[in-house]
Amino acid sequence: MSELSRFYGMVVGMFFNEHGIPHFHVRYGEYKASIAIEDLRILEGGLPPRQLGMIIEWAALHQKELLADWELTSNLRNPDKIEPLKR
Repeated sequence: MSELSRFYGMVVGMFFNEHGIPHFHVRYGEYKASIAIEDLRILEGGLPPRQLGMIIEWAALHQKELLADWELTSNLRNPDKIEPLKR
């Protein structure tokens, strides 16, 4: 997984050459989730409510960057880093 951002114990990334709808992955301790970029719904897995709220907030702020990174990784190119959530 290519890391896009890291904050509050969460690691956000994308895998190269993935298919399906544009999405990103989140790891937080023992939790893992895949989240759709366009509507920010959980596709697979889950996160504790507090962390899910922070990830959704972060993703809403960076949807255009996430979509650009999806295009890069779909073409086997390294994604750009995205600023972490700051509270």
